[in-house]
Amino acid sequence: MKATFAVAALAGVASAGSIHHRHAHDAFHALEKKNYDNATCGCTTIYSTYYGEATLSFPAVPTTTSTPLTSSTAAPETATSAPETVTSTAVVVPTPIPQTCSTTGVYTFPATTITLTDSTTVCAPSTTAVPSGTYTVGGVTTIVTTATTVTCPYATVSTSEGVTTSIIATTTYVCPSAGTYTIAPTTTTVSESTTITVPVVTTYPAGTYTQPEVVTTITETSTIIYCPFDIPTPTAITTAVPTTYPAASTSSAVPTTYPAVSTTSVASKASTYPTASSSTAKSTPTGGLGGAAGKPWGISYTPYETSESAGCKSASEVEKDIAAIAAAGVTTVRVYSTDCDTLPNVGSAAAKHGLKMVLGIYIDSPGCDASNPSVTEQISAIKSWAQWDLVDLISVGNEAVFHGYCQPSELASLVTKCKGEFSGYSGPYTTAETVNIWQQSDFSSAICGVVDVVGANAHAFFNTETDASQAGQFVKGQLEIVDDICKGKSGIILETGWPQAGNAMGLAVPGVAQQAEAIASIVKECGDKAVLFSLTSDKWKSADTACACEQYFGCAEALGISM
Repeated sequence: MKATFAVAALAGVASAGSIHHRHAHDAFHALEKKNYDNATCGCTTIYSTYYGEATLSFPAVPTTTSTPLTSSTAAPETATSAPETVTSTAVVVPTPIPQTCSTTGVYTFPATTITLTDSTTVCAPSTTAVPSGTYTVGGVTTIVTTATTVTCPYATVSTSEGVTTSIIATTTYVCPSAGTYTIAPTTTTVSESTTITVPVVTTYPAGTYTQPEVVTTITETSTIIYCPFDIPTPTAITTAVPTTYPAASTSSAVPTTYPAVSTTSVASKASTYPTASSSTAKSTPTGGLGGAAGKPWGISYTPYETSESAGCKSASEVEKDIAAIAAAGVTTVRVYSTDCDTLPNVGSAAAKHGLKMVLGIYIDSPGCDASNPSVTEQISAIKSWAQWDLVDLISVGNEAVFHGYCQPSELASLVTKCKGEFSGYSGPYTTAETVNIWQQSDFSSAICGVVDVVGANAHAFFNTETDASQAGQFVKGQLEIVDDICKGKSGIILETGWPQAGNAMGLAVPGVAQQAEAIASIVKECGDKAVLFSLTSDKWKSADTACACEQYFGCAEALGISM
């Protein structure tokens, strides 16, 4: 059965076609941390932050009022002869409404309004395409600042008589020390490429949600149409933020300069973010990595067209992008792979405009060694290019352990292998993983000895207790945590950002103004040790995630980069 989303007309989700067009963020991240090509290989994790002893409980589904919904037995209005049947799911919260169209024809789905009188949390299933392999998905990632026991809900699935249902269960977890813990993830093994269902806990604030009328032409039988809801209008009962935001706005001024680091900071609400247990100040990262305090150091860059086709940009287009980055005062670009002539095109432009590069070897499938054809190709390309004077850092893998492509020992061996292959390079090496992966003892014990810096991807947006104004505090806290993981080796943030559009994740609200505020906050707090994600918003990334935000992380405008 084919499923698709409809937004006033039938719309599909396209994936990029190149072997490396994939980004961790849109795979298992959160999430979304890029064909970088298994672009849909992942899910989104909801992050909840606990401070000290915490018990989190969810209210029952509130009483709702709505306009009459399409009956499960009545056919929708059609512009031609009515198809035989259409079934729909009763709506109690504003998740996209699935409508099953059994035959071809033109369907009209009437507008539907639903009002929530209280904030409610439900388990909303998300699907993702994956190749064969074993995957650990879902669960709740929790940050605690001391040894404690937390009781928290998590999303899981229940199967009965062949029917899989997403449910919310509750578990009690003992956190033996301060740190980040992933609680109750699900491990699944598939023998061939398939689509798996990943349950995601989703919270909807009180308000009025409207699904507009949708008119669409169905060309295949047994097609499921998902009709999403528009921006909610808060009721008089609440001032909760809406859950969906447009991709563009002209109402907010975007900062192009950043304040110097101040000894006094004022947050919009009192919050304390977890930091490393040691209070000792850290030096700048190994090898002189980083930029000037209070200024943006780096930005991630992929030489792909931003359209759904995700073709390769020409050398002149790449040069134009790099020139704009340099003109805005950013000094480093992070690339993830070597495809689309990344090295000659980005390298030549970087040399011309005085930028440095963070190189990447992207591992996009199981096979975490140099015998993996993709890895072999990238190692060979880097050796042939060998413009080492442009390279500040080499990252072997981007969340490769997080995605299940590597075991820690395998990744350590690959880093060592690369060191032997790149004999002309004397700079630092790392790998990019989420903070909770670095905190796992089997990972850090295997990796700390072979890397020179601790590279972490840290996205404040996926922490539901962090709003845009607090993004910098959150990312700085994550940096302080990884600073203490490998003795004598400093941390660096290799990916962090905030989306322009999508669905709210608790207090984390997407939007143009919110992105500008978040990016400014990150730059102020730790911009000298962070790579911002990413230069452009990209239509080739998956739109089918809980946050619906993966296509909207382009932060050029927020950084004053003229595109």
